[in-house]
Amino acid sequence: MSTNDWAIGLMTGTIIDGFIDIAALRTDGQDILEFGPWALAPYPDALQALIAAAFEAALAWQFDGPEPAVFAEAEEALTRAQADAVAHFLDAHDIPSRAVRTVGFHGQTVLHHAPEAGRPGNTRQLGDGELMARLLGIDVVYDFRTDDIRAGGHGAPLSVSYHHALLRYLGAGSDTAILNLGGVANLSWADAAGELIGFDSGPGVGPINDWVVAHGAGDMDVEGRIAAGGRVDEERLRALLVHPFFTAIWPKSLDRFDFTGSLADGLSLADGAATLTAFTAGTVGCALDMLPVRPDRLIICGGGRKNPTLMAELARRADVQALAAEAVGLRGDAVEAECFAYLAMRRLRGLPVSFPETTGVPHAMPGGRVACPEAVS
Repeated sequence: MSTNDWAIGLMTGTIIDGFIDIAALRTDGQDILEFGPWALAPYPDALQALIAAAFEAALAWQFDGPEPAVFAEAEEALTRAQADAVAHFLDAHDIPSRAVRTVGFHGQTVLHHAPEAGRPGNTRQLGDGELMARLLGIDVVYDFRTDDIRAGGHGAPLSVSYHHALLRYLGAGSDTAILNLGGVANLSWADAAGELIGFDSGPGVGPINDWVVAHGAGDMDVEGRIAAGGRVDEERLRALLVHPFFTAIWPKSLDRFDFTGSLADGLSLADGAATLTAFTAGTVGCALDMLPVRPDRLIICGGGRKNPTLMAELARRADVQALAAEAVGLRGDAVEAECFAYLAMRRLRGLPVSFPETTGVPHAMPGGRVACPEAVS
């Protein structure tokens, strides 16, 4: 494989913000060789509503019986929209398709069940890799989580190997961890020998968004202004933090709706937002306490880093220096998309993306299915 090849990564998280994250990365699947351009491409309004309908259907379905009919409609529509976004991205940045070795297509997670005693896990991401490969004429790696789940793992988090590559790129040691703060938060850390640990630490901004939406106050707490005007219900917060998830040893993972805004029911809009914001920060502190060496510094990527109230609560309640990705020279909005470009290249090279210490698989293993245009035409 020529290291001149670019990988394109795509990510749409469980926060339905109406955007497709797109990033170009040059990598050999081990090291970051060059950061390419990145963009947030808007979804058509009608598609955003269709994805929201798929989420609702998934919550009712819970892997019981045939898949909801809306999945097929949403899967084709979002695949076409993301393929179109990639084509426009390549044109805008003068990247010929022949220079792209692969596209890492995460798809849209609509439901995720972690394994429990006596019950294997399950996960569903909407995304048709074969259709995308046909539309773009480029190899596509997709369905990253299913093989992990079938091997007995959690299927998440998959970002740990890329986060480790970022830490190496920055020259950071075990005093630094990376937190992806989306709808769910996940933490990545490596010891001095490079042994990886990664797990979902708890809720991210999902419950805060739920709370704000339920009160008709917008789609999110923009810049944490609502929470900044409220008062944390410390008694409720203490009760929330004793949930067994936060003391369970890794591997562990969450669905976006395992913790929701209803945890603040009975509080005012501002007090509920403040309490949920403190809750997310407190769960990160619990996660840091579990690591073999507690990091002093936490690099934050994902949308949550744009909430100054949450960032301040992280510093206070997690007792850590909380730095937005940009403070160390990274692109916070691009990290997740870069991750799936990196994982796609690892898949093509047969390198593992799942590890016993991260997702709980019995041994390190690659993940993802490869769709080649000539094989699906």
